[in-house]
Amino acid sequence: MSVRDLIPWARNSSEQAPAHFRDSDRDPFLSLHREVNRLFDDVFRGFGSGLSSFSRAPAFGGGWPSVEISDDERQIKVTAEIPGLEEKDIELLLNDGVLTLRGEKHSETEDKNRRFSERYYGRFERRIPLDVEVEEDTVDARFKNGVLTVSLPKSEKSKSQIKRIAIKS
Repeated sequence: MSVRDLIPWARNSSEQAPAHFRDSDRDPFLSLHREVNRLFDDVFRGFGSGLSSFSRAPAFGGGWPSVEISDDERQIKVTAEIPGLEEKDIELLLNDGVLTLRGEKHSETEDKNRRFSERYYGRFERRIPLDVEVEEDTVDARFKNGVLTVSLPKSEKSKSQIKRIAIKS
């Protein structure tokens, strides 16, 4: 890899280098320094303002587990991908119109022949606000192959509140 590959505007020949960075007076170490700074900026961009947000982030990351929500006339369906966990590691709560999904993962590995031991503990919690009333007695949750599927049937009152609006041309 040449130093030229490390310079952002050298990758795309259609872009012009800034006036203060022409080929004749370019410092390769300054260019390398700028590129490393750009790489770190790209990595930490999703973590909020500064490195202090690491302490506030959940163990698995801000958006873990991945959740998909679908809504039709009869029910709300929530699907969460939670690989590596078992049913006993997951807690599902419905309270005041909020579906809460929380869990904890414990992982321990030990190899006495190599004198190696590794432990990992992590917690997660996702809160999903529901904007309709659901029939709490008929909520169905299933967990299979690392995927949690929750079906939340809408109450009759919620179904009757749906109003179709005619679209005019």
